[in-house]
Amino acid sequence: MFAVVYHGPGNKAWEEVPDPQIIDDTDAIVRVDAVTICGTDLHILKGDVPAVTDGRILGHEAVGTVEQVGAGVKNVKVGDHVLVSCITACGSCRYCREGMYGQCLGGGGWILGHKINGTQAEKVRVPFADTSTYIVPEGVSDEEVLMLADILPTGYEVGVLNGAVRPGDTVAVVGSGPIGLAAIMGAKLFSPAHVVAIDLADSRLEAAKRFGADVVVNASKEDAVAVVKELTGGLGADTAIEAVGVPASFEQCAELIRPGGRVANVGVHGAPASLHLEDLWIKNVTITTGLVDTYSTPTLLRLVTSRQLESAKFVTHHFALEQFMEAYDVFARAADTSALKVVLQRS
Repeated sequence: MFAVVYHGPGNKAWEEVPDPQIIDDTDAIVRVDAVTICGTDLHILKGDVPAVTDGRILGHEAVGTVEQVGAGVKNVKVGDHVLVSCITACGSCRYCREGMYGQCLGGGGWILGHKINGTQAEKVRVPFADTSTYIVPEGVSDEEVLMLADILPTGYEVGVLNGAVRPGDTVAVVGSGPIGLAAIMGAKLFSPAHVVAIDLADSRLEAAKRFGADVVVNASKEDAVAVVKELTGGLGADTAIEAVGVPASFEQCAELIRPGGRVANVGVHGAPASLHLEDLWIKNVTITTGLVDTYSTPTLLRLVTSRQLESAKFVTHHFALEQFMEAYDVFARAADTSALKVVLQRS
């Protein structure tokens, strides 16, 4: 088969590799029908995730058809059309029993495209298939479900739920890429008074308006802190969601927040950020971090199926599976191409 193979920072190739094989009796082999690229993949290619080694197949999001299952798989069968989650769960360790699948101790967590070969391929081995895949509902397209592999549960869990968004809140989302837009979409479920999108690119701020932001701020032209304070009587945001993964955006969230507010960091950071405790210690501020656990995936599937979440809005570009190098180029140049999510599908 062919796959996107990582060969060190800045170096990847669409090349022929051996087909995946069943290793454990809880594995499934899934033919990839639709797959996408994540901002985390770009972080890997920058060298921000050193656990990803030369020869690794990238990718952790897919929708596909089960071709083979191990002897221990009970709930998934050959021919099933499934969502492959970005998080793999053994289902039995301490963290899985607490719903913290991202911290799985039994060989799961974020492993696809990270510690084992991933989904940017014609086929993928999915460990713990019973607890790491979801049947695609009738009447929902592959690309709609594909957005639930990572970005929607990430924005919802690590941003909105960790940030404890409540009705009437003012929510500031720093970064209007796919994860920031997912956080905006998730925040709207809780009827906030204001959702403020902050970015440096006008094209992404236009996208933020389409996803529900009622105030947008280009931080290269306006003072985001001043805008938020004007909206809130001088207090600041109830929740600030960091959705970029660079020190400046995290530090801006800490400036945006009101006393008693919450900073929810979602971005993947590859460098240290300053934490100004000399300002924050007295403000009763809560700061959360997190890797998505995907415990919300069943809820989000119901919301997409009932058309309460329009997940297809994320998709801006379509490619054939063999066009991965072109798709990476378009996705990596989002400021020029206005790409949000690219979808690659089997011809």
